[in-house]
Amino acid sequence: MPVPSFIVTESDAGHRLDTFITTRLPTLSRSRASRLIRAGHITVNGQTKKPGYLTRPGDVLRADVPSEEPAACEPEPIHLSILYEDRDVIVLNKPPGLVVHPGAGHASGTLVNALLFHCPELEGVGDPVRPGIVHRLDKDTSGSMVIARNEAAHKSLSLQFKTRQIRKAYLGLVYGTMKPAAGIIDLPIGRHPTDRKRMSTQSHRGRSTETRWKVREAFSGLTLLEIDLKTGRTHQARVHCAAIGHPVVGDAAYGRKGRWKGLLDEETQKVVAAVRRQMLHAWRLAFFHPDTGTLMTFESPMPEDMTAVLETLRALVSPSSNG
Repeated sequence: MPVPSFIVTESDAGHRLDTFITTRLPTLSRSRASRLIRAGHITVNGQTKKPGYLTRPGDVLRADVPSEEPAACEPEPIHLSILYEDRDVIVLNKPPGLVVHPGAGHASGTLVNALLFHCPELEGVGDPVRPGIVHRLDKDTSGSMVIARNEAAHKSLSLQFKTRQIRKAYLGLVYGTMKPAAGIIDLPIGRHPTDRKRMSTQSHRGRSTETRWKVREAFSGLTLLEIDLKTGRTHQARVHCAAIGHPVVGDAAYGRKGRWKGLLDEETQKVVAAVRRQMLHAWRLAFFHPDTGTLMTFESPMPEDMTAVLETLRALVSPSSNG
């Protein structure tokens, strides 16, 4: 099916991009149009713009609109590992393999489905398709998340993310030996020039991004890092680690396929070859409580698969003695 395109005339110039596109594609709501623009599905002269971009005469707009998002999300009795909850927030440890909210290919079985079963009052808080959600973790990334239980909490937490008051620290197993023992990555991140599903430090419209890291443990050709995200870009930890030549183990999108074959130790090769998802865990999350203003910090236990990998690697570094 051809991708719709439009040329802005003199009379159409000066309108917000999200408003203009809804006049040409009336089935789109303005909020959905804004999401599609930010995600790069709607471009101007081949470039991603902000929803508030003012159209100019001669602009060529392309609208590659994916299938409609589900209109509603049904409650489902899916187990939640809750670390803390009160009338304003829920803090939980998301397991690997769980998608945060419904979307293409994931109409059910998501974290949102589980949350609506646990607390039905979430319906209508924030985005209808993502009730209560103020940030995300990738499907195969585990760890700490905070959910807003009411509109006031949603606005407060969203603002904290926007103003970088919320602190997120990850644990990631990466390829290579890291020297020195700590560092800062400050490469800009934006949409990949040719693959809309990926992010890149080579984007023409990258945004300022900072990641700080330090070594937690070293193994044979692998390193466990503590990763502190000072900004909150999509796939930030994964993109930045790959950009400096140390991709996260198991990362199919940003790591080179079969990289484990380059590890010198054969036993380590076997361990890494068996990994089926990126070894990245959102370990610590800190935010100010939306009602009391109290600084709250939570740490999520590492999932079993990542724990098992690390325990095996530790045993290889320090094998038990029989003598």
